[in-house]
Amino acid sequence: MPAPTPALTQGSILRALLTLALPIVLANLLQTGYQLVDAYWVGRLGANAVAAVAVSFPINFLLVALGSGFSVAGSVLVARSFGARDLATVNHVAAQTLVLETALALVLAVVAYFASPLLLGLIGVGADIFTEANAFQRVLFLGLPLNFGFIMFQSLMRGVGQVRIPLYINILALALNFLLDPLFIYGYGPIQGLGVAGAALATVSTQALSMVLGLVVMLRGTAGLRLSFRGFRPDTALMQRAFRLGAPSSVDLSARALGLSVMTTLAAGFGTTVLATYGIGSRLLALGIIPALGISLACSTLVAQNLGARRPDRARQTARYAIATSFLGLLLVGAAIFLAARPLVQFFLAGDEAVTADAVEFVRIAAGSLCFTGVQQSVSGALRGAGNTLAAMLLTIISTWVLQFPIAWYLSSHTDLGFRGLWWSFVASNALAAVLALLWFMRSSQQAADALQPAVDVQAKMAEDAG
Repeated sequence: MPAPTPALTQGSILRALLTLALPIVLANLLQTGYQLVDAYWVGRLGANAVAAVAVSFPINFLLVALGSGFSVAGSVLVARSFGARDLATVNHVAAQTLVLETALALVLAVVAYFASPLLLGLIGVGADIFTEANAFQRVLFLGLPLNFGFIMFQSLMRGVGQVRIPLYINILALALNFLLDPLFIYGYGPIQGLGVAGAALATVSTQALSMVLGLVVMLRGTAGLRLSFRGFRPDTALMQRAFRLGAPSSVDLSARALGLSVMTTLAAGFGTTVLATYGIGSRLLALGIIPALGISLACSTLVAQNLGARRPDRARQTARYAIATSFLGLLLVGAAIFLAARPLVQFFLAGDEAVTADAVEFVRIAAGSLCFTGVQQSVSGALRGAGNTLAAMLLTIISTWVLQFPIAWYLSSHTDLGFRGLWWSFVASNALAAVLALLWFMRSSQQAADALQPAVDVQAKMAEDAG
């Protein structure tokens, strides 16, 4: 089997971190590009269409989060085995976690499709956008198995240090999505326009292409993994271990997604204009934190590989580099977003000055706190790489449910800020969460070392299963 990348457990730590993180950041930008391209074309339909897509986003994010936790497990287990150069276990773990992810996706797709109207009703979606929102998210729900499959493919590739091929696939998929969006939204010739549902159909179509290409790469074995159809035969013992490692990450990501749903509900209580404002602003901020997410994922992989190679000191040093790099990087990104807030908002929303003005204010208020998000994400990434997904989960739950939601509710309902209290809650919660993460990480050196040791030694068990 060809080596997918130069060894990431040797040489400059900063170079290894950036070598892995930069393609991940670009790939995540392209993934977010799906929503941004949708927002661009849907924005031409008016504020109601924008709001219909906005309310569907946190629900879909929640469902994707439930499955993404298991992709974290797949990435960490693969990286640990790859760091130890146990290639048989690498392939075994990859096949089994892919089976686990696909099975979960099929169940969620069926349940979510039929529960779609109920979900929209629970978050208080108004009658003026209910039909469009339901049509949009039902199409996305049908594509969940494709979406989950490609997420797992990217995670497995990341585990072996191969991040370029997923990037290339994302470039191709985004280009196709940009062409299909106007075709399916507005129609052309014999093809009837579907409105906001057309945007979802374009996204699902490109997800199908991405998943097929990813599966071909893994079956051909030219990028660090070599799967066989025989390898997909379920291994119950291994799946149980992957479930125990991935479940806290699923709760972690789901808690964050549910927090977005709660924030959407609070925004919806102030009317469609504020809801559309939140939809545009939150997406731009989500775009801004992508560098932090990329560094966090790279940190997880490097920590896991170094622990697999029995280099815990290098794993801890990697975490320190990730924290500093993410803080400084997001500080610059936040400044850029602050300065470019108006043209960015106007690019994705045409002809509604009230929503534009409010969205610019929201983005400028929250942009300065992005650097704090980078700190928390890097600490969480180090924890996941060490197998301590439970601690990473607790950090997210505290930052979202103990900090942001109560602060947002209080500031928007019990102060003169009104709906602007929702915007200021991002600043307060991000700063407090970063302090909490740093206090945890910067305890005595021995405590920090203990925290970065894997919660369980799964590597020997994985090797035994593969054998």
